[in-house]
Amino acid sequence: MNRYDTLVKILDELRKEAPIEYKTYHPEDTNIEGLNKARSKAFIHLFLKGMYGIEGFEDREHYITDGSYDGGIDAYYINKESKEIVFVQSKFRTNEKNFENKEIDYDELLSMDVDRVIEGEEIDEDGNSYNNKILKMQKEIQEVEDIGRYKYKVIILANLKEKRSKNIKRLTGGFSGDVFNFERCYKELVFPVVSGCFFNAEEIRINLSLTNKEGNEGRIGYTVNTELSDCKILVTFVPLIEIAKILYRYKNSVLKYNPRCFLGLKNNQVNPQIANTVKNKSTNEFALFNNGITILSDDTQINSQVAKKDRAQLIITNPQIINGGQTAFTLSSLYEECIFNDNYSIFNEKEVLVKIITFIADDQNNENAEDIKQKKLKLIENLSHATNEQSVVSEMDRRSNEALLVNYQQNIYRDFGLFLNRKQGEFYEGINKNYIEKKQIIDLSNFMRIAVSISGDAKKARQSSDIVLFRENNFKQYFKNEKDYKKYVYGYYCYQYLLEIEKQEENYGMDKYGNALRYGKYAVINIVSRKFSEDLDITEYERSVKEATDQTLGKWIIFENQVIKKQANKDYFYEYQEENNIKTIYNFDGYYKGKTINKDLKEFDFDTID
Repeated sequence: MNRYDTLVKILDELRKEAPIEYKTYHPEDTNIEGLNKARSKAFIHLFLKGMYGIEGFEDREHYITDGSYDGGIDAYYINKESKEIVFVQSKFRTNEKNFENKEIDYDELLSMDVDRVIEGEEIDEDGNSYNNKILKMQKEIQEVEDIGRYKYKVIILANLKEKRSKNIKRLTGGFSGDVFNFERCYKELVFPVVSGCFFNAEEIRINLSLTNKEGNEGRIGYTVNTELSDCKILVTFVPLIEIAKILYRYKNSVLKYNPRCFLGLKNNQVNPQIANTVKNKSTNEFALFNNGITILSDDTQINSQVAKKDRAQLIITNPQIINGGQTAFTLSSLYEECIFNDNYSIFNEKEVLVKIITFIADDQNNENAEDIKQKKLKLIENLSHATNEQSVVSEMDRRSNEALLVNYQQNIYRDFGLFLNRKQGEFYEGINKNYIEKKQIIDLSNFMRIAVSISGDAKKARQSSDIVLFRENNFKQYFKNEKDYKKYVYGYYCYQYLLEIEKQEENYGMDKYGNALRYGKYAVINIVSRKFSEDLDITEYERSVKEATDQTLGKWIIFENQVIKKQANKDYFYEYQEENNIKTIYNFDGYYKGKTINKDLKEFDFDTID
């Protein structure tokens, strides 16, 4: 499956969320025109979900105005946080080629009556009344309390070459615009929805209680000088329900720099202990027992003048939880149970210690944005490692946010439509919602082993544990070149093909392929990867892999018959006498993770020997 196929699968799943009375979304399978129309509307649903975090179908449908006499406005959204009202013009294409290449007609943009609609006009220039959804939208805008502070914006959910703001304004009647072309759709809608990172938290507001808090309104502030950037530290106690709400709503979006993702935290054994402390205690022992949560921020403000006694509000810009993820996850899971039961009493009067680290930009050095970003990322990496030392974090988890691995993930998705699983459970949302299939996800441990094998060490690929392979020195040895991801994907296709063959054969196909499928998969990948070429077109990878793999497997028994006879392999293949019988040992399990396999693979000529 490529990226477009994944997009269509997501749209079909979003269609299925529609109640049966929404017949437009449920055409007969044979009704191609109806299906395309349904997907076009689902495309707008994807935008509303991905950009604004609107989960419920009917909640999203509320903002869709597409239909006859819609004034060229397919959808809208009133963003009360950013004080912005957006109007959407969408154009979904029914095949990959058109979706990625065909542009929206200028006439469709010119037909948008945004100016007439916001001025309160109820009819278009031809005297036709706008549809009921447009009229309802007008009423909602009119009822916005501080409407004078809002800005208007047009979103073009389609391809458009002319992206200069002044020209978009001409097309949209003088309103600022933003173009979501096919690349932005794949990158900012499809991938985030699959990974659970949609709807980024630009700013969150946390309600604080000042009861039982002494001095300085219940908080401690401190400025720290570091080699990379100055930071402000604010420490305070936060109601558990506030943390629960944050992770429940934003999930992986606030865990980008955490070693684990939202569902990757699920299997941590400490979670039941956290849950029991919340559920079974009516008092606030939680504040004593829990180590707390660390949040990164670009800006942090606290205001105690909120017209409520003993109350304050904490505002955090671009929050990221880098420590205490298992705590936050457990609280969000409990919160989900509370929603179902409509009872939130377990959270009453319970708080957790929260440390907020805010980065301070150094304006005096006149650094460019990229330098500032890199310094920030380096500091985040150091903070993440340091703050997670106390919990059980695997070596693989520690490497999950390495810049090169992030680039691999992005490039693999862009070129192949596959999802490199940097963090355990990272794509649970996509699997759970049936947006993607498991075969589209590349396991990171296996990806590393493929890289090691391709680099010439089939022994290490099979023998070594994840703890060893993902140590920093090993990680940087095998993952060091940004361009290598193509070669490793080539190897991944080989691995998948070997699994396919294995399923079709009895007893690992030993009569045909020897021990290649049972013990030697990484050895086979080592040989097949020699056929990889940078000049090979991406569309040819799978064909090339299958051809090379078939040729290699066809010679594997010959290879094994040769290595059995080698004196250097006597530790794995030998005879011994037991009573009056001569017994022969063939330890292929040991051989394929032993000291001679790499040398044997180099010496055997798979290209010429028949």
